[in-house]
Amino acid sequence: MQTLPLAGLNIVVTRPREQSLDLQQGIAKLGAHALLFPLLEITPVVDVQPLQDLLSRLADFDLAVFISPNAVRYGMEAIKAAHALPSGLRFATVGKSSAQALHAAGVKDVIAPQDRSDSEALLALPELQNIQTWKIVIFRGDGGRELLGDTLKARGADVEYVSCYQRSKPHLDIAELMHAKPDAITLSSSEALGHLWDMLDEAGKAHFAALPLFVPHARIAEKARQQGWQNIIQTTGGDDGVLSGLLAWSQDISLRLVQ
Repeated sequence: MQTLPLAGLNIVVTRPREQSLDLQQGIAKLGAHALLFPLLEITPVVDVQPLQDLLSRLADFDLAVFISPNAVRYGMEAIKAAHALPSGLRFATVGKSSAQALHAAGVKDVIAPQDRSDSEALLALPELQNIQTWKIVIFRGDGGRELLGDTLKARGADVEYVSCYQRSKPHLDIAELMHAKPDAITLSSSEALGHLWDMLDEAGKAHFAALPLFVPHARIAEKARQQGWQNIIQTTGGDDGVLSGLLAWSQDISLRLVQ
């Protein structure tokens, strides 16, 4: 009987709980135990008035940009609840996972990069070069990078942000994670990385920084390097990217053992 490639390993999944199931199942199919340790909690915004005010004017916009699957989930839920989806509105997002979420929500045509999942990749697309006089709304969480909006404004667009969800730090016991003896950690945001690092004492930081850390973006990798992580593995975005990275890592370990 063939041994599964990740058999016997404990892989930490740090995504928000409601977004972790597919990745957990994918890791389990490869033979590993997926340890759920959600470093961010996603909830709807408390003050919905700004969102409702925006939705009442949605027909005035040319383009709606969603910066994450969470933005798609909560933004589209609010749009549909308000019966506010204009027929002429175009849609864009920063990566494959968010594009898939928009397709699942009934949006057929989505402007999205194929090779990377970030604002820079979206801004490089030809569809967003000649946008003078466009009115653009960016659906996002509470706060975040301003690069996307600033660049679109510099190209002549009128840009508004609207928060449709909020992020918070859940109450977690780092001792439970230490006790589980993880072999690798998967992580998808700089904010989550900061939460994890803040939870560790000096001994914990020394221990965890030696573990393989799988991240989907160079920006997160650079922050991890600054913290002192020693084994950072950058993957492509989405579940497939993480699973491919884990497979490549396990194969590399197997090759070293037989040499």
